[in-house]
Formats: sequence, C-alpha cells, structure tokens
Amino acid sequence: MNQPQETVGNVNSAPAPSLELMGSRQFNSWLAEQRVSLAFTTYQSGKLFLIGLQPDGRLSTFERTFNRCLGLWGDGQTLWMTSLYQLWRFENALEPGQVANGYDRVYVPQVGYVTGDLDIHDVSVDADGRPVFVNTLFGCLATTSERHSFTPLWQPPFLTKLAAEDRCHLNGLAMENGRPAYVTCVSQSNVADGWRERRRDGGCVVDVRTNEVIVTGLSMPHSPRLYRDQLWLLNSGTGYFGRVDRKTGQFEPLVFCPGYMRGLSFIGDYAVIGLSQCRENRTFQGLTLDDNLKKNDAEAHCGLCVIDLRTGDLVHWLWLNGVVRELYDVIVLPGVQRPSALGFKTDEIRRTITIGN
Repeated sequence: MNQPQETVGNVNSAPAPSLELMGSRQFNSWLAEQRVSLAFTTYQSGKLFLIGLQPDGRLSTFERTFNRCLGLWGDGQTLWMTSLYQLWRFENALEPGQVANGYDRVYVPQVGYVTGDLDIHDVSVDADGRPVFVNTLFGCLATTSERHSFTPLWQPPFLTKLAAEDRCHLNGLAMENGRPAYVTCVSQSNVADGWRERRRDGGCVVDVRTNEVIVTGLSMPHSPRLYRDQLWLLNSGTGYFGRVDRKTGQFEPLVFCPGYMRGLSFIGDYAVIGLSQCRENRTFQGLTLDDNLKKNDAEAHCGLCVIDLRTGDLVHWLWLNGVVRELYDVIVLPGVQRPSALGFKTDEIRRTITIGN
C-alpha cells in the first residue's frame, strides 16, 4: 500500500493550498540504494523541489519559489535552472562531508543571467562549461551573452529566420560528448505558433550536427537523452517512453506511463520520468494520450515514476496530490542524500556567506 510521505504548505487556521506526496512502498529504499536525490520543477506553481532522505529514512522534501522554472541540469555540486526571464547557476555551499541543518547540499544561486522571456525549456552544460539552452520562443539553441539576452548557436533547417514566434516549439536537447547532438520539436512548422495544429503527429527529432531530421511522426516529443549509447525520449502526446533506432529512424516504445511526460533522467538501470495531469489545458487535449489512458483504464497522475530499463516495468513512483498538477523537468543528483537550496523569499540568502580559497 502507498505511504503518505510529507505535506508541503502553510499550516494555519485559514485554508491554504496544500500538497501531499504519496510514494510507493519501496521508493525511499530505492533512493537509498542508488545513493541519489532528485530535483524537479513545476512551472505553473513556480517551484523547485528537492527530494532526498532524512537520517531516519523518511522522505525529505524541500522547495523554493522561482517564477516559471523549467529546465534543470545538475551534477551534484552545480545546478542550472531556467526561469521566466533569467537563467540561474546554483553552487553547493558546503564542503565534502559537511552538513548544515541536516542537509548535505545547500544550493545557492550564485550567478543569474537576465535573458528576457525566451520561454527557455531544456538546459545543459557543454564540454567548455558553457550553458546551452533551448530558446523555444526563437526556435534555436543558444547560450548566454555578456551584453545581450542570448547568443544563438543553431536553428533547425526548416526555420527560415530567427523570429520570436515559437514556430516549431523546439523544446528538448540531448548532449553527446559535451556537445549538442539532438533536439526535439513538436512540428516542422515555419509560421508563427504553427506547432499547435501539428501536436498529434508532427513531432520530430533533428540531428544538430548534420541538420538531418531523423525521426518524424511523433506526438509532442520531449526530453531526448543519450544514455548507454542509445537515444531515449518521451513521446509525450501518446504516453509512451522509449528509444530511437538511429539507423531506421523508428521510435521503439518501451512502456506506457499514466500522464503527460516531461523530464527524463537516468541512474544505473533506471529512468526517472516526470508526469503531469494538465487535463484542463487545451494544449494537451485531443491527443492519443487520452485514448491510451482510457484503454488502460487509468487516470493521469502528476509526479515521478521510475522505470526499470531491463524490463520496462514501472517499479517505483512518487505521486503529487493537491495544488501541483504539472511538472516540467527532473534530474538525478548523484551522491546526494538530502539537498536544500536558497531562494529570495527569506533572509537566509543574506546570512549565507562563503569564502573562496
């Protein structure tokens, strides 16, 4: 049976939005066995969540508020996160083995780039330590600039100009050897907001290095990732997670997940996927996902699911019930037991000072 883990929200006499996290029986044990924590974003609620374990094995849930936070990248020490009009780099303020208030990571927002509202989705870091992000509004890959909102790096071959029109809804980025390798787009549209009419079957994967469209016929694909020499992605409009045969250009589904998928990360033999409800949003209506949910007699969940890559089984999950109904990105934080972060809503950031060597 499921175990309620922790409720996040204001506790007072007046009714307030609340959130309950409900985990599968072995979810906590899986975190301990893999020696990882998880981070995920929810952009409508504007929250960064950090999930780890308390010393007694209970779930630790930590949240901070950032307006429209979407993409995440992390390696355990450094954390990058996109937000409404800024790109943030967090650094862990603790030394190895140090603990502060029971937390073994304290992520401090160290650098913020003001980009303007570019609708930035996925973000990663290249071999030179430079952030590379998906500039969805302009339909390109970009990096930061010391003088400008962004510096464009690449755009799909089917876009004829760099325009703030969200033509194809470029959203996902896969890196290989520290360089951009593949992206996902909801369509190959070359007109303003044209992707919305192609949500059901217009999705594609583009090889950034060759400008070749290698996969077509997808439904709102997200989160392409290269792992163990295979290209994985979320065919979100259908509910299927799977991999791409890069020789044939065919998407090979592995497992159906009960929700609208966004966010994909790996550890060992497992994939961690973010799920959203989003049933009230017109963008997500009329998709094959609805039919597949009915076919499986299932309701869409909001939360995280853990997939065993060897069997395709959904082996662990963490469902969110309450005010949060959608997620965007999720990342694994290797070697982290109980993470925390600083934000701008409290005075802690004033009192947290570190000195470089």
